[in-house]
Amino acid sequence: MRTPSGGIRVRMPPGWIEAPLLLLPVAVIFCAFFLIPMARLVLIGGSGPLGWGAYGAALTDTRYLTSLGSTIMLAAATTLVTLIFSTVSGVFLTRHGFRGRALLVSMLTLPLAFPGVVIGFMVIMLGGRQGLIPLMTDALFGERWVFAYSMTGLFFGYLYFSIPRTILTIMASAEKLDPRIEEAARSLGAGPIRVALDVIVPALKPALVAAGAICFATAMGAFGTAFTLATRINVLPMVIYTEFTLQANIAMAAALSFVLGAITWAALALARSVSGTSVAAAG
Repeated sequence: MRTPSGGIRVRMPPGWIEAPLLLLPVAVIFCAFFLIPMARLVLIGGSGPLGWGAYGAALTDTRYLTSLGSTIMLAAATTLVTLIFSTVSGVFLTRHGFRGRALLVSMLTLPLAFPGVVIGFMVIMLGGRQGLIPLMTDALFGERWVFAYSMTGLFFGYLYFSIPRTILTIMASAEKLDPRIEEAARSLGAGPIRVALDVIVPALKPALVAAGAICFATAMGAFGTAFTLATRINVLPMVIYTEFTLQANIAMAAALSFVLGAITWAALALARSVSGTSVAAAG
């Protein structure tokens, strides 16, 4: 486009100035709270006696590798059991109305209000040395079944705060299911199990993947419950705490923290690629 003086004026697309200005706050927050801390964490991890070999030690040293394996297995078991219970309960609560249903659904959100430390104390009251279950087994069998101060107690603690949030996600997705598809499957001779496996579960797949990813990531990094139950529980967050506070090995704690974050980020990214945009952004 020519100007009255004969020059050429370049017409810029609308919003070419506003868009960078709108993205500037996001970029500042992203750099301040993600890029800079992560870069600092990586540098600290390579500043110890082992140098950059600390990252290799985190994946090869028997103590750290065992802890990482235990953490992944615990998170995977928590995710699997949570999805099974939450799917059955969530679909049932969505499909069936009964007196007290609204109160029951509201009570399911109660565990979300408790921090990990409180949940740890609840597990102790349930399965600690003076807990309810050991007292009952002592009266019935003459032996106290104490499980609070172990991976079993931690598993139940993780289930306690994982199931409620997953049920709510499943219920929100189950409300969108078309019951006519299930009726058509039944009319073709499919039994309840086939309907569940061939119709309900595939329809809920995005919600299951998204909820499972969040559940797995939360279980990988949860610290408060493990710290309350026992400082010797062999999960990676507790190992990081021990390296940082008791051993004063800040570099190794930073390297382990980065490895833990990278594995969790990879799980979230994988789930996001499988279910589309329904999973929270990895990181």
